[in-house]
Amino acid sequence: MELSKRLQAVADLVTPGLKVADIGTDHGYIPIWLMEHKKASFAVAMDINKGPLEKARENIRLHGLTSYIETRLSDGMKNLKAGEAESVVIAGMGGGLVIKILEDVKGKSLGIREWILQPQSEIQKVRTYLRESGYCIVAEDMVLDEGKFYPMMKVIKGEPELYSEAELCYGKILLKNRNKVLEEFLKKELDIKTEIRNRLQNSDGENISRRKAELTKEIEVIREALKVYAL
Repeated sequence: MELSKRLQAVADLVTPGLKVADIGTDHGYIPIWLMEHKKASFAVAMDINKGPLEKARENIRLHGLTSYIETRLSDGMKNLKAGEAESVVIAGMGGGLVIKILEDVKGKSLGIREWILQPQSEIQKVRTYLRESGYCIVAEDMVLDEGKFYPMMKVIKGEPELYSEAELCYGKILLKNRNKVLEEFLKKELDIKTEIRNRLQNSDGENISRRKAELTKEIEVIREALKVYAL
């Protein structure tokens, strides 16, 4: 099993040897790869839709892993039983849905040690939720795959750190490590937002003024983030 650059980066964040639950497994690629490379001791591939789950089941069978990967229809983690997984992967869905999945099992004792999250949108909102809900981000990565940027993180329960606005938007650990893909993303975002603001310079109206102010603030945060690469 060969993974895309995005899925490979997600799989690489899983701590080796743990039991894994892949939420929204789609075709089951991540649990298959983890089992084939002996990175997981057992896996549950879960999806809310029957079609993708059936495809995952077929892929698992073709790779001879039906004794090691269980498939299960589930809305998020709702059908995950206590003790079944120590590492939970939630990748390839919007940030709002990631938050909902975590909220749905809030307070439950499932025995989960880590969460590997790869939200497709609203990254700042996800980081804010984690910080306010007793989670701590312990690892981050970002890859460019087929022209799209994908940030991801490993999260555990613990005392959250303080974040600057730039760190909340773009990732404290990514900035600390001067992640090169993030630098490329920030430079592109700076160019795009600066161009939009310039196009609005000669326009008037309450909504236009509000948008120009938002863009100015966003540009300031990007420039603050880019300062780490000049050190």
